[in-house]
Amino acid sequence: MDSDIDESPKKRLRKNSFSLDRKQLEQFPGRPYAIMGEVNFIQDEDIRLETTRARFSNVLKRHGMLAERLSRDADKMIFDRLQKEFETARASQTQEIYLDGEEWNDGLLATIRERVHMEVDRKAMPGDAMPGDANVSAGPPFQEKVTYKVGSKVICCLEGARIGIQYETSFAGEPYELYHCVLESKSFLEKMTVIEHTLPFFLPIREAENDLLSSNAMKFIDYVGELLQAYVDRREQVRLVKELYGNQIGELYHSLPYHMIEFVLDDFDCKVTVALRYADLVSVLPSRIKVLAWPLQQSKKNSSNTLTTSRKENGIMAGQTGPIRLSYAEDALRSMSLPEAYAEIVLNLPRALQQIFQQRAST
Repeated sequence: MDSDIDESPKKRLRKNSFSLDRKQLEQFPGRPYAIMGEVNFIQDEDIRLETTRARFSNVLKRHGMLAERLSRDADKMIFDRLQKEFETARASQTQEIYLDGEEWNDGLLATIRERVHMEVDRKAMPGDAMPGDANVSAGPPFQEKVTYKVGSKVICCLEGARIGIQYETSFAGEPYELYHCVLESKSFLEKMTVIEHTLPFFLPIREAENDLLSSNAMKFIDYVGELLQAYVDRREQVRLVKELYGNQIGELYHSLPYHMIEFVLDDFDCKVTVALRYADLVSVLPSRIKVLAWPLQQSKKNSSNTLTTSRKENGIMAGQTGPIRLSYAEDALRSMSLPEAYAEIVLNLPRALQQIFQQRAST
């Protein structure tokens, strides 16, 4: 009697809970403790997985905020200064030449370098003294200032033996950011170097400089343009998918250059995971793709999405314990932009799942 009174509520609760669990497990003769252990193990694993995902998501967010904060102010100052310098150079030009195809070549780049050094030499000669001074020679004649337009690139001569390239980017026919890269040439015979730029810090500009600029400056200039345009294209594809279908996407992760992208669709009766990898940073379509459909423990109820397929009605994912690979979705991602492929995946998901399980059932 006294022991019952002295027994704490916490112990009594634990005792009652245990007896209740045993009654529930009596329906599994011979395996009650094994089943209970399996259930607890699965629950613990789910909790650990969700905790890890939450921590990883938080790390990605903090990394992005830190990277933006570290680069924002300095990059903006450099961008404003270079943009003003480019505008001044274009305003003072005497001619703008549009180049197409083979007109943009190594010979033209050599001409631009020659113009840069001739302008520096002209300004360094005493002919730039005040007019009317009889003791000073007139110096070489004024050299016209030419700006070259090559596709989305504007190339012009800047002060101090520098060649400036302004890159224009676009998406879906609309103009986006401008980027700058400034090359310096100490002399006509020495190789050029990148002295400053406004490219995102995570793009490999220095690697490209080491690999290309000393051997083929024209190829370097073109490659940087491809690098920037592909980055903007991948980034805007992800932004558009989030804008259009954000209510269907539960998780979305990507690298800073958007060459690794992963997201999850969990607004349906199966969980779909999409993993994309791009062969290089100038690719706009992924080279490695994996799309998996995972069964859910319970059908989602009260869903407002009209595309949701009822597992109770057609038994699509019933009895399925592992993921299935959606080849039709991988084909769509391999040949379409991300927003187009996403729409294709969602539209055909119920029918594709039904066909897959009908084939499995028949075999």
